[in-house]
Amino acid sequence: MNLIYQIFPNLEKLGPELLECIWATVQMVLISGFISFVFGIFFGSLLIVTKKGGILECLPVYTIIDKAIDILRSVPFIIMLFLLIPLTRIIMGTSLGIEGALVPLIFGTVPFFSRQVETAIAEVDPGLVEASEAMGLSPIEIIFSVYLRESIPGIVRVSMITLISLINLTTMAGTVGAGGVGDFAIRYGYQLHMYDMIWISVIITLIMVTIIQLIGNLILRRTIH
Repeated sequence: MNLIYQIFPNLEKLGPELLECIWATVQMVLISGFISFVFGIFFGSLLIVTKKGGILECLPVYTIIDKAIDILRSVPFIIMLFLLIPLTRIIMGTSLGIEGALVPLIFGTVPFFSRQVETAIAEVDPGLVEASEAMGLSPIEIIFSVYLRESIPGIVRVSMITLISLINLTTMAGTVGAGGVGDFAIRYGYQLHMYDMIWISVIITLIMVTIIQLIGNLILRRTIH
């Protein structure tokens, strides 16, 4: 420990607060990640089945969702943070802390993940879908038994990418008082010139990214067939 404190001299007094910030980041990533996963799967699947030639073709629905995703993806996240403050206060009762970060994190992640899910599902062999229709499977059964089941490896890959992107978004959310490792790095590393705290924040972020990649690769090895 002495060596660590020599490398990061401010860690000894700021260690407890750093642990709280790490836990805040983990909570933001897990909660917003889970909600974004559910919505992303829903909208990504809906894009596939409602497009022209889809099993539930409905071009008005497809066009609305497609354009909404494009618009939301084009808004820089730092701007979205401030634009959504009124909505965040209505939904969460506050625009600060973990609760205040969840709404913009979800709005910033769902469009990106939905498009990634759409791409992953689009790689499913159309022959499997045609065979399922010939067997009399309902659209819902085809979505779950064919589209989602056959695209599990692709969805796992894009989920890894999305979670890593989400960690970066939580760092930006720190600029509006969301807490987490990003907020810690800004307050102590940048504003108080404790540059060792910036470096340790970077290391912690890299560790989080590595853990996500390891878990994702493990799931991929078990699901690829």
